[in-house]
Amino acid sequence: MIGRRIWKKGAPFFLLVLLLIAWESATAILKIEKWLLPAPSAIFIEGIESFHNLLGHLLSTTELAISGFLIGSCIGLLIAAALHLFSGVKDAVYPLLILSQNIPIIVLAPLLVIWFGFGMLPKLIVISLVCFFPVAVASLDGLRQTPYELKHYFKMMGAGNRQLFWKLELPHSIPSIFSGLKISATYSVMGAVISEWLGAKSGIGVYMTLASSAFRTDRVFVAIFIIMGMSLLFFGIITLLERYLVSWKRKEDEKHASGN
Repeated sequence: MIGRRIWKKGAPFFLLVLLLIAWESATAILKIEKWLLPAPSAIFIEGIESFHNLLGHLLSTTELAISGFLIGSCIGLLIAAALHLFSGVKDAVYPLLILSQNIPIIVLAPLLVIWFGFGMLPKLIVISLVCFFPVAVASLDGLRQTPYELKHYFKMMGAGNRQLFWKLELPHSIPSIFSGLKISATYSVMGAVISEWLGAKSGIGVYMTLASSAFRTDRVFVAIFIIMGMSLLFFGIITLLERYLVSWKRKEDEKHASGN
């Protein structure tokens, strides 16, 4: 049982190590040029040597990703609440939300620069467009899936629509909301990188563009691994917040139950 549990938790790590070993072996056996496909060891060494220069780019991308994620998530939550409370508006607006996700960001980005310049605003718009949709859809589904029996019970007790929303529907939709937040958290990093292609002075996207132009494939892979690591970190932070909130809510419910 213990061995199976260790394997279950460590299987992704073991698989990643095997893939890196196979990658390293293939580059050595096939004698692949470094500029074409660098070995993982070469990428790691380049990451260590370039860490000082990377730190500024990393901080810039992190600040941009967090800001865009917070704005996009708030917009998504507000849209979900509005569409849920005003059901007549939902049929008209919901298809437009879906259409907004079919606009290629690469095509939209230059237009945002023309409209809003090279400042922070077009970059935040790009990240918000990427982040708001998963939160809006997941939150709306969570609000809609509130058990009818509980809603009927609340109405029998005289609860109005506002009390129904804050006391029942919103707490019940928390798992769905966090599902959307976790997806948006991972999207925010890639959205920040794409937004930096609009003409930023620093950021992982700028670093990646310069490395690609100079045929420094090892630096491009360093940037890719940083993006992956940041996405996993953001995902983990939202997961920890979800567990803390669920644990706190459970303790509060038990406290109220014991008080009654």
